[in-house]
Amino acid sequence: MITVTNKLVAVLQKIKKSASLTMLLTALLCAGCTHQGSAHSSTAQSSTAQTLGDGGGGGNSAAGADPQATKAERPLNVVTTTGLLRDLVKNVAGDRANVTSIVPDGADPHSYEPTLRRVRDIVYADAAFSNYLLLEEHRVIETLDSNLKPGVPNVALAEAAVQYAAEIIPLVEDASLDTIWLGLRSSGADSDPALNRRSTTEIQVTEVTGPGRMVGYLTGSFGDIERYFDSADGFDKNSGYRDDTAVLPVDAHTHMSWAFTKPGLYRVKLQAKVRTAPDQKPRSVSAGELVFAVSVSPDEAVTAERTEILDSGHADITAQLDRSHPDSSKLTVVLDEHSGKVRTVPVERAIISVPSKAIHEVPGEQAYRFLGKPGQQIYQLPQAVLGKHVHGEIDPHLWQDVKNAMAYVQAIRDTLSEVDPGSAQEYHANAERYLAELEQLDNFVRETIAEVPAQRRTLVTTHDAFGYLANAYDMQISGFVAPNPAAEPSLSGRKKLTETLKNLEIPAVFLEPNLAQVSNTLSELAAEQNIKVCAIYGDSFSSEVNNYIAMMRFNATSTRDCLG
Repeated sequence: MITVTNKLVAVLQKIKKSASLTMLLTALLCAGCTHQGSAHSSTAQSSTAQTLGDGGGGGNSAAGADPQATKAERPLNVVTTTGLLRDLVKNVAGDRANVTSIVPDGADPHSYEPTLRRVRDIVYADAAFSNYLLLEEHRVIETLDSNLKPGVPNVALAEAAVQYAAEIIPLVEDASLDTIWLGLRSSGADSDPALNRRSTTEIQVTEVTGPGRMVGYLTGSFGDIERYFDSADGFDKNSGYRDDTAVLPVDAHTHMSWAFTKPGLYRVKLQAKVRTAPDQKPRSVSAGELVFAVSVSPDEAVTAERTEILDSGHADITAQLDRSHPDSSKLTVVLDEHSGKVRTVPVERAIISVPSKAIHEVPGEQAYRFLGKPGQQIYQLPQAVLGKHVHGEIDPHLWQDVKNAMAYVQAIRDTLSEVDPGSAQEYHANAERYLAELEQLDNFVRETIAEVPAQRRTLVTTHDAFGYLANAYDMQISGFVAPNPAAEPSLSGRKKLTETLKNLEIPAVFLEPNLAQVSNTLSELAAEQNIKVCAIYGDSFSSEVNNYIAMMRFNATSTRDCLG
C-alpha cells in the first residue's frame, strides 16, 4: 500500500467535510456565466462511444430534445469532460439522457482545447461531470465552468467519489534523471475563498542575463511545443510579459524543459501573479531572481547570501498564494530529494546546476527549430515525463481501480436522481445493474493480473497514469522508460536506455495507443532487447476499445499476456 502524506490527509479531510465539493461551489463557479450558441444535444446510445466529426466529444450530433421543454418531457442533456466519464454516465442514465463529452476519444485530456461546438452542449446541459483533481486541461475546466447555467450541478467525480468510499492516493513521480528536474508550482490557494477551478497562477520571466539564450518550454504528448519563456526576443513589459508567461491552475504543478545555448552563469528574474477569473485583473504575488550554473562549477555563483546548490531531485519554482504564509512575498524552490525529505529554498539563495552531462543535440524535427539548427549542442534540464501533465498532490486517474469507478457510478446515480427525481427509480435500477457488472470486472482484473508471477508484475510506461492499477492489483511501477521526451536520445542516451531495459529484466513495456507515434526510440530499443511493446489504456478510448469495461479488460489481459 502507498503511504498517504500528511498534506494529502488534510486534503482528504477537507473534501470529506463537504457533501460534494463541486456541488457546493457550483453557484460560485457559475457566477457571471456567459451564455452563447444555440441548442445542441446528442441522442442517447449504448456504451460504444462515437466521435463527432468536428473533433468534439462522443455522442451523435442531432437536433435532439427541445432544451426549452421541461425535464419530465425530454431526456436530460448531460455533458462530461472525457469519453470515459461519458460511458459511465450513459450506463446510469440509459435512455433518459443525451450525453456528450468535451474531449473526444483518442485525445489527451491533459492538453485538449475545447471547440465552440462543445460550448453549445455546455450551455444547455442539465448536469455536468468532470474528473478534475487537475486531470483535465485548464481550458476544458474554464470552458465548462464559465458556460454552465447557474444552479446546474457541476460535479468533480474524483472528489465526490470520496463520499462513496473511493480510495485516493498521492501522485508518485519517479523519473531516473541524472540532473535536477525543475518545474513550476503554485500552492496555498485554499486560504483564499475567491480562488476556484477557473483561477490561474501566472509565472513570468521578466529578464535574463547570461552568455547565451534561455528557453523554457513544454513538449506535449503528440510532440506539440508550448514555449513559456524565451530570452531571444527580449521581455516586453508593456504587454504584461504576455509572451514569457506560464499559466497554470492554482494549487498545481507542471513539468517543463529548460534549455541554454552557451555555458556560463544565467540570472533569471521571475514574478508570479494570480488571477481569480479570466476576466479579472491579476494581482502580484511574489518575485525573485534565480541563478543557473550551466556547464560551469556552481561554486562560481556562491555568495554570502546565495549558498544552496541544487543539482538533483524533483524541484519546483513555487508561488505561495497563502498571504499569511511566511514565504508569500517571495518565490521559492521546493525540492523533493526522493528520500522523504522536502525542503524549501528562497530563489535568492538557490543555484540550479545544469552540468556538462546535460548536453543535448537539437532534434531534426521542424518543431524544435526554435532551439537552433539540427545537431547544434544545447544544455538542457528535461521535463522528464512525456506530455502536458498539470497536476496536484493527488493522482487523478482513480478509475484504474475498478472499485473507484464504482464510486463514480454511485455519485452519478445520486446526481441524476436529484436533477430528475421523476426518473430516480430508473437511474437506481440502471446503476445496480452496472455496479454488478463492475463487480465482476474487478474480479476479472484481479484474477487475470494474479496469473502473472509476482516477480514479473512490473509496469514500465511513459505516462504516470497507472498508480491505481498497481496499488489495487498488486503490481509495481518501475517508472518511465523515456526520461527525456523533449528530444530524441543521443548515442549515450540510447545506451543508457538500453541498460535500463536490460536491468529491469522484464519481457515487456507498455505504451498507450495515442502515445505510440511519439515513442519510436523506445520501440526500437525494446525490439533490440527482444522486449515486447504492448498496449495499455490510460485516459482515453480508441475505436477498438471504446468503453470502460472493455478498457479495463484489455489492460488486465494485455498485462497478463505480455508479462506472464
